[in-house]
Amino acid sequence: MSNQFSLVPSMHFPRGDREAFAVEFGRFLDQTDGVAQSEQLFKLLSAYALTFDCPWIAYGSLTFDQQILKPVRRDPVMLNYPDELQERYFESGYDTIDSVINMSRKRIGAFQWSQVYNDTNTTEDERRFFDEAATFGLKSGISIPLHGPDGSFAIMSFAQSLNREFQNSTIVYLQLAAFHFHLKVTKFANYSQGSPNLSIREKECILWSARGKSSWEIGKILGISINTVNFHIKSVKKKLDASSRTLAAVKAVNLGIIQL
Repeated sequence: MSNQFSLVPSMHFPRGDREAFAVEFGRFLDQTDGVAQSEQLFKLLSAYALTFDCPWIAYGSLTFDQQILKPVRRDPVMLNYPDELQERYFESGYDTIDSVINMSRKRIGAFQWSQVYNDTNTTEDERRFFDEAATFGLKSGISIPLHGPDGSFAIMSFAQSLNREFQNSTIVYLQLAAFHFHLKVTKFANYSQGSPNLSIREKECILWSARGKSSWEIGKILGISINTVNFHIKSVKKKLDASSRTLAAVKAVNLGIIQL
């Protein structure tokens, strides 16, 4: 198997670029000032990450028990990874062997995906996810552990479509943005009434389902496959503890998650 993460060497960033990054980070802070919605904050973070050629972002909060990591249902999970890659992640069971999560448990600072891929303790099954991610355009990335004092932590990942190492200055500014984002989102969660958090795509799918559209019709509207639509609706049903998509749609409306 070819080594997906045999990356080109890093190059020193000119001082002008570092100054430009500082300006962009200051602009990001200004734009997020007063923002009180996680989704809007995620959009601003996504736009900021494009400064570093990172179109793909994932953020999720987890909690640690003595043996495994479990998602915290009340905490947000936001990502803009391709829908097909998200499907593969769960269908192939990568969520149970996620080497990024395992590495994040042990690390404090950011680390490059190449470090995980080339680690002698990483199995072929764990490497396979990185290889599959690369086929969807996520050819290199970094992940940033965000540990909390209560044993919980979140992970922020940034990925780019180029097969290259992240520059040190890039990592510094992405870390700062991740910390800022995490602190604001955590604050939002503390004010939350405990309603399940749905991703943007999940909201779109259940909204069109509530409007009487079939999975085939929803797929045509959103430009995704029927399997992807069913995948997201299944996720919504689980989050809302609903036995059918109709009941899930009713609950989503009653909770104010979607508006018809």
